[in-house]
Amino acid sequence: MKIESKLAQIGNRQDPGTGAVSAPIYHSTTYAHPALGQSTGFDYTRTLNPTRKILEDAIADLEGGVRGFAFSSGMAAVHAVFSLFSPGDHVIVSSDLYGGTYRVLEHIFRPLGIEATYVHTGHLEEVEAAARDTTRALFIETPTNPTMQITDIAAASLFARRRGWLTIVDNTFMTPYFQRPIELGADIVVHSATKFLGGHNDVLAGLVVAKSDEIAERLYFVQNSIGAVLGPQDAWLLMRGMKTLAIRMERCAMNASAIAAWLDARDDIVKVYYPGLDTHPGKSICSKQASGFGGMVSFEVLDARMVPFILEHLKLVTFAESLGGVETLITYPSRQTHADIPEEIREKVGVTDRLLRLSVGIEHIGDLIDDLSQALDHAAEQVLSRRR
Repeated sequence: MKIESKLAQIGNRQDPGTGAVSAPIYHSTTYAHPALGQSTGFDYTRTLNPTRKILEDAIADLEGGVRGFAFSSGMAAVHAVFSLFSPGDHVIVSSDLYGGTYRVLEHIFRPLGIEATYVHTGHLEEVEAAARDTTRALFIETPTNPTMQITDIAAASLFARRRGWLTIVDNTFMTPYFQRPIELGADIVVHSATKFLGGHNDVLAGLVVAKSDEIAERLYFVQNSIGAVLGPQDAWLLMRGMKTLAIRMERCAMNASAIAAWLDARDDIVKVYYPGLDTHPGKSICSKQASGFGGMVSFEVLDARMVPFILEHLKLVTFAESLGGVETLITYPSRQTHADIPEEIREKVGVTDRLLRLSVGIEHIGDLIDDLSQALDHAAEQVLSRRR
């Protein structure tokens, strides 16, 4: 069955007693035992919930893994994955990285004795140079947040597997609709499901998918022990959002491609980061491992003083954190999503005070470009004209 059909059918035929097309929401936290030593499979909602299980089975199927896990947030999912490691272990991580992942690695896990080294994971020579005897995993964002660096998942997974490491891929930007890392050799896939999977800025969630039963058992132990599970109401909201993922991702990607090309032609834009541009160094690899280029675009303006004028004068595009919803959002990474990363590290990977990130939604492309145009024109008039 094609992925579009799988998405549309999430939750259907899961309640044969009533024939409900929309999966029921099971709010019950506890379940009766038929008899001593017997169970329906559901005992306590932290351990397993019927609504959450439908979601977890769905994401495992979509990603091509053996088991899925739903968490209360994307960061809870990331935390659970890094909880697989022990004091003394070392992981290699994409250098251009969501600030929340950097924060949990540096401020939660490093004090516990788990160390991370940050490299461009698309350059395997950098990965090899960072390797230690204690290295246990390679953690990849591709495309990265926010400068859209691309890693060849198949090549990186093979490199890691030959050394006995796990390969973990954050697939938030692409979703399984465009990219399926497990099929390319990854061992674990993680999502901030709040973003494109949910798609409507109304649910906080994280998802993890395991490739093997052994990894799945370890993840389940962490999930059940820590208990940062997704509640049934949010699981239902997430499933409802995922049903339209295919058409939303197609529209977001189409709009993003048009905006990236338009930005690239402007004199007041120094650089545009979008994997679908011919000038993007990772386009050929992204084309090989993904069926689309996604809905995220970052761009660097000529002068940092333009940023406040742009943000103030946008009328359709919303200045807000997060991404992946049907509404187009703009974010200032150096002050928002990546503020916890030290300035020297941000500057090195291109997260400067001139960089803005767009999460492109499903609005009419003409309206989006008109709004961006008037805001950029105003900023250029206010700032650049004074430089001449």
